[in-house]
Amino acid sequence: MHEQARVALVTGASRGLGAAIARRLGADGWTVAVNYRSDAAGAAEVASEIRAAGGRAEAFPADVTDETAAGLVAEVARTLGPVEALVLNATGPQPELGVEELTWQAQLDQLTFFVKSPTLLVQACLPAMRERGRGRVIQIGSDVVDRCLPRTSAYTAAKAAQHAMTRCWARELGPYGITVNVVAPGWIPVERHAGLEVDDYVADVPVGRIGTPRDVAAAVAFLASEEAAYVTGQRFTVNGGHTPSPA
Repeated sequence: MHEQARVALVTGASRGLGAAIARRLGADGWTVAVNYRSDAAGAAEVASEIRAAGGRAEAFPADVTDETAAGLVAEVARTLGPVEALVLNATGPQPELGVEELTWQAQLDQLTFFVKSPTLLVQACLPAMRERGRGRVIQIGSDVVDRCLPRTSAYTAAKAAQHAMTRCWARELGPYGITVNVVAPGWIPVERHAGLEVDDYVADVPVGRIGTPRDVAAAVAFLASEEAAYVTGQRFTVNGGHTPSPA
């Protein structure tokens, strides 16, 4: 079974964007490893929904920022098969801090999620991807890199680094049949944004509506597909045409 399985590992997939991505990949025929750190019930529900729809999925606990994150990839391979699509979605708190409040630890907290964690997981997935001569690495970035909002410099800098890594890795790994891309959403409200006002944001969105997790999942699904085999090193911005604020 493992030889035929197209296995996708989605990090931080117990809710929000990760859950939507996992469901969409499951609907597209991927066997899905639903990673979570603490929300076991949420991850189990996502996996159960995928199975109920006729797919195959299992939940896998792991802190993807830990040095032992490679163990997650190994466990997925033992249970479902080698990872062919790695979707790097996991994130942590994103406090707004003015420059006078910044500490090096605040910078490191963001770099841990968006530089360290992707590096650990890509390294763990590479041997199997190289052996099979194919693979997909899809990072979930942010359009904040273009917008450069005040009090977000730590987060924005880490996201910019994530985007740069995508381009470098695409050049390095292309010869092995591995594509590397980033999907950069605008503000897509999920559970943690419940109760926040969206009208002011929508007023600046040309398509006239707020984005949904399904919009992001659709972009990920394309990049994971065979149709995207010639697409690498790219940033797909999913924000309804929302443009940076005037300087």
